[in-house]
Amino acid sequence: MGRFATAGSLVLLLLSTACGAGGDKGAKSKSSPTSVAATVAGVVAPAKIEVIADLTGCKVKIRTEADELREGVCRTDQGDYLITTFPAEKYKLTWLDAAAVYGGKYLVGTRWVVSAKPKVLERLRPRLGGNIQQLQGVGPAPTAS
Repeated sequence: MGRFATAGSLVLLLLSTACGAGGDKGAKSKSSPTSVAATVAGVVAPAKIEVIADLTGCKVKIRTEADELREGVCRTDQGDYLITTFPAEKYKLTWLDAAAVYGGKYLVGTRWVVSAKPKVLERLRPRLGGNIQQLQGVGPAPTAS
């Protein structure tokens, strides 16, 4: 029974977050669910860029609005990063396949990806959840001189 009570509480939290998204954009409650750490809330995604940015303490600047994805840039004292969200998991997987050409590390969650330097990703992971994934680049491996 305890497991169902916890799941019910999470559903209520999600419903209150979803229902409270509209209304006066200038009025923002200090007790907004987006100010709760992702690991405490138990879920971030599928999330809006603005929710992820709020969890990381960033005022995001949207740079791409498309049917397949949204991208926003965060510039903070901890480092700069790019947040990308997707309307469906298949778009995220396609994006990761394309990003694999460049290699690097990414913080990946359900229908979202954060691109940043590895140190920044390590700082963001406790707030957002997700997994840090290493993507292999293409081309020859660097050789020692």
